[in-house]
Amino acid sequence: MSYATLLVYVNADHVSKQLVSVASGLADKFSAKLIGLSALAIMPPVAAEGVVIVGNATEFDIAQMKAKLDQAGNKFRAAAGADRQTEWRSFLEFPTETLISEARCADLIVVEKNKVSWSIHRVADNGSAILGAGRPFLVVPAAVKSLAADHVVIGWKDTREARRALQDALPFLHETKRVTIVEICDKEQMETARHHVDDVVGYLGRHKVKAEARVETQLLGSTGADQIIGLAVDDGADLLVTGAYGHSRLNEWVFGGMTRDLLRSSPICCLMSH
Repeated sequence: MSYATLLVYVNADHVSKQLVSVASGLADKFSAKLIGLSALAIMPPVAAEGVVIVGNATEFDIAQMKAKLDQAGNKFRAAAGADRQTEWRSFLEFPTETLISEARCADLIVVEKNKVSWSIHRVADNGSAILGAGRPFLVVPAAVKSLAADHVVIGWKDTREARRALQDALPFLHETKRVTIVEICDKEQMETARHHVDDVVGYLGRHKVKAEARVETQLLGSTGADQIIGLAVDDGADLLVTGAYGHSRLNEWVFGGMTRDLLRSSPICCLMSH
């Protein structure tokens, strides 16, 4: 099992060479095709009290957007280099919806960690995309220049999302030097948690992946995300694998606390699946 196709989403207004470099390195690692993707949406007319404030985009506006996407494609190809199999895709559509739709072509989607933005016409929302795409996402902090994935920490919780993330991470786990399964739980749940984590260690062992188990009680005043990030960083991990939790309510994604905090705070790469 491996990743045959990687999809990296780039911001057309600011193409991150480091993000493309991380994605390119992983494409080499897994001998995978690399697809670059970006999108910009045309602003609709805006009216207030019956008066149109912003009209329909002109042909010149649309031409500028297309040129911006073409420039992003050129920057992607330059950052990826000519010595690997790449493809560029761009659309005049909403970025988040485009990312969710195009996810069908890839085994793993690589995105840069970003702040919550109201620019839905120019910026893809990572959280919504993760919960809607049906593919694993690798969220890369801006400071990360490469990902060796030498030590992978799996944030375990006995849920469907965590099981999915574990399965989706197997290509990384087969290539890594060290795997640690961590569950953070209440004191009275320690015995149950140890049983669950030992089962995961045994499961990975049958997949030829050696892993170690670690169960910790949740510290008073600390979120689960803060604690697992701290454990991973202190132990020298460079990849954190977790389930992504959330649901749709009134056409808006509502995220679980762990998922939200990891998307905002993790200084290391996170592989997330929903």
